Amino acid sequence: MLSLELIFAVLVLISALFSLLSIIAAHRYLAVRPPVLRRTAPISILKPLAGLDRDLEANLRCFFEQDYPCFEILFAVRDESDPAFAVVEKLRREYAKVPSRVVLTGEPPYANRKAYSLERMLGVASHDLVVMSDSDTRATPSLLKTIAAEFQDPAVGLATCPYRAVGANFWSKLEAAGLNSDFIAGILAARMLEGMRFAVGPTIAARREVLETIGGFARLKDYLAEDFMLGRLAADAGYGVILSSYVIEHHLAAAGVRQNFAHRLRWLRSTRRSRPLGYLGQVFTTTTPLSLAMVAADWRLWPAAAAAIALRIAAAYVMAARVLRTGVSALLLVEDLAAFGFWIGGFFGRTIVWRGARYRLMRDGRFAPVHSASSTISTRRLLARPSSVSFDPRGRLEPSLETESRDSGIA
Repeated sequence: MLSLELIFAVLVLISALFSLLSIIAAHRYLAVRPPVLRRTAPISILKPLAGLDRDLEANLRCFFEQDYPCFEILFAVRDESDPAFAVVEKLRREYAKVPSRVVLTGEPPYANRKAYSLERMLGVASHDLVVMSDSDTRATPSLLKTIAAEFQDPAVGLATCPYRAVGANFWSKLEAAGLNSDFIAGILAARMLEGMRFAVGPTIAARREVLETIGGFARLKDYLAEDFMLGRLAADAGYGVILSSYVIEHHLAAAGVRQNFAHRLRWLRSTRRSRPLGYLGQVFTTTTPLSLAMVAADWRLWPAAAAAIALRIAAAYVMAARVLRTGVSALLLVEDLAAFGFWIGGFFGRTIVWRGARYRLMRDGRFAPVHSASSTISTRRLLARPSSVSFDPRGRLEPSLETESRDSGIA
């Protein structure tokens, strides 16, 4: 029988090797030179909104201020009573020369509200290159230039932007410490080992052709991790998926401890079902608790533990400072301990709460509202049916799916 100290020693060794692997993967990513922009393709920006995110006006304003000659911005809200609607209207009046439109979606007919908002906006978007960006993101004026330059390569069908997380209070800063080290490390390692066969929010760019080929956003309607599935479906369809050279800024909500914990568990439960093997591998990113457990099993192994933690800090520095161009959080090792606890918690529970509604997660990553027994049976039957979307010859949704909208200078 293997001794406890040997088990932890092996886990720590693999964790140290992963830190080294992520450093190599980061250098390979940084070695790719961003292409020079030679032609400007028109771009449609899709912004799904629901309520007031922290600093929403500032988040949206930077997209109106893009240094790019031809783009439009589409916003989706459920109805005019959403407080985000007033913020958008204020900015549209301020930036009247920027073509923009507000899409009033009404009540979404399926679980993933974001996918439904994207579906409705794509149906009225004017351009073939589409940038989908969450309401809690912020960008410099060069975002669209970078995206357009990368899509000059006809082999690129979809690009996902790495992101730099910014916290607002202790709990969100703790989460940001992990996102800016372990999360991006996992992405870069996967990119190096198997190529980009997935996407991550909160900003993704794609050609309309790709979205239509995979069945549109309605194909994602039952998946909680719709961003991951979007990249997987695009790759499975034979399109090139890349990790963009542009780093977006993702502002985390200043949630309290209960809300933050619920958010992180929701994300991890979804990840476990979207990438089961990848989720198991996340244990190797928790170097600090594994090293402490090894020392607790045999204190004589403390030099190995110290070396592993030092390598982990070095990897975190490369991720944060070199790749994401931010500082290494002082909460890094504390986040290691917290992340291990959340990782364990992700193995338990099948229900989540998202925007005030309760859902049940399925084994394949889909999710459905929690209803009565009869409603649940109906939902399962609905999930079993293949979804289809009807498009006219120009690639637009059929008129029966057209949305009520407010136009501003869109041809």
